[in-house]
Amino acid sequence: MTTQASVNAGSRIDGDDASPQPAEKKKRGKKKLIMIGGLILVLAIAGGVVMRGGGEVSATPVPGEVIKLEPIFINLSDGHYLKLGIALQASASAPKEGDGSMALDAAIAVFSNAPMTDLSDTATRARLKAELVTKVSHAYEGHFYDVYFTEFVMQ
Repeated sequence: MTTQASVNAGSRIDGDDASPQPAEKKKRGKKKLIMIGGLILVLAIAGGVVMRGGGEVSATPVPGEVIKLEPIFINLSDGHYLKLGIALQASASAPKEGDGSMALDAAIAVFSNAPMTDLSDTATRARLKAELVTKVSHAYEGHFYDVYFTEFVMQ
């Protein structure tokens, strides 16, 4: 009886150790397959998004002329003003004729009523300039892609 009991107990222990391992391996295998499948799906979606962009290259356009505009005065908050002169960097494909009225309008929209203390801060001024570049590029359909400050005087 002792021998049979120990054999039965031994086989049961061995059976418990042996049977869960293949089941765990199957579960791990399924989990790995699901994770790999999910990764492939994410990569396929990301690839589709990139390809849907039409293969556009986000490189800087070939520079053309730099067009300097006459300085303007913009009212700031608290009775202060800004004398702002800008120049527009055109792309080589930009039409030779055109005016800067939309760029000046965008500059007025960006800087009007701004506090003088904000414009004194380099980081804030850089952020506002980036906003101006975006508006100018959009207004001129990408023919002008950068803006340079030629004058920036606050009083």
